[in-house]
Amino acid sequence: MKTILLNPGPVTLSERVRGALLRPDLCHREIEFARLQDGLRAKLLAVYDLDPKVWAAVLLTGSGTAAVEAMIGSVVPHAGRALIVDNGVYGERMRRIAEIYRVDHQVIRSKWGEPIDFDAIAQALAAGAYSHVAVVHHETTTGRLNDVARLAALCRARQVPLVLDGVSSFGAEVIEFEAWGIAACAATANKCLHGVPGTAFVIVRRGALACTPYTPRSVYLDLREYLARQDGQGTPFTQSVQTFYALDEALDEFFAAGGRRARHALFSARQARIRATLQALGVRPVLELEACSCVLHAFELPPGRTYDALHDALKARGFIIYAGQGALSERVFRVSAMGDITARDVERLCATLREVLAGR
Repeated sequence: MKTILLNPGPVTLSERVRGALLRPDLCHREIEFARLQDGLRAKLLAVYDLDPKVWAAVLLTGSGTAAVEAMIGSVVPHAGRALIVDNGVYGERMRRIAEIYRVDHQVIRSKWGEPIDFDAIAQALAAGAYSHVAVVHHETTTGRLNDVARLAALCRARQVPLVLDGVSSFGAEVIEFEAWGIAACAATANKCLHGVPGTAFVIVRRGALACTPYTPRSVYLDLREYLARQDGQGTPFTQSVQTFYALDEALDEFFAAGGRRARHALFSARQARIRATLQALGVRPVLELEACSCVLHAFELPPGRTYDALHDALKARGFIIYAGQGALSERVFRVSAMGDITARDVERLCATLREVLAGR
């Protein structure tokens, strides 16, 4: 029985992507690797039709958090100050990165599950001098898709660029790189793009890395060094060649299937079917539909049910769901729509949910 991953990455792989992992061994100093890397960088920009003269895709070996850490550590200058928006686990993670890197910053917090506090942000921007605003686009803590367009309007009025954690939205949600004044966006292969864990990337405005003087905060996660080497068809460190192969195949699948808009429609349809099934069983979503990403929805555990019992019952039938985090861990479970999942898989999931939640 095929196991379907409904966690927010890694995802269930297609046979094409899994097969790409078996391509020939390749040294990262050979021209064949340079061509693979060049092709990936071009394809990643093409996801949002970005001009390579203005934007660059910088590839890293690591998780999505590596890309976020590289972005904050490299884009916010030593003399800069970041305003960090925090309404979930990953907003908190950006705050922690800023602390470790000794980036001067202020945090605007909202309770987990609550929308961004735009009044507090407007007041902070009016009162302080900030070089950047950092925000998570899709906060998978609750499935909330933060209203980055509204935030961007506040930033634009003060001429403050955004650094965006797009780890769980890149490739499936709208990201207006120019209109939102984005300086950089961090993302990963193993979520909406359906690659495998191990490759992450930052889509960065070339001008955002041009400030001088510059002292790197990290050896391994210095975006300027990666950008300079990758523009010259090189790499500063050994990259994960097999995961590059997998991302290359995943991107070909992505474009063949219709690109970002098609993926958004696919995820939305899956979530609509799952959400309707759960609501019919009396399971309440954490957020209203309009606040949710198409990628992941969070649900309240039914009275008398524990996450472990629900997880184990579904796992025994071939489905992996995801727990809540922090204070939500005792009352929430989450379901993602990413990965190589067929309509038949979704129907089998819905039937399984009815079976498990009805106690049969």
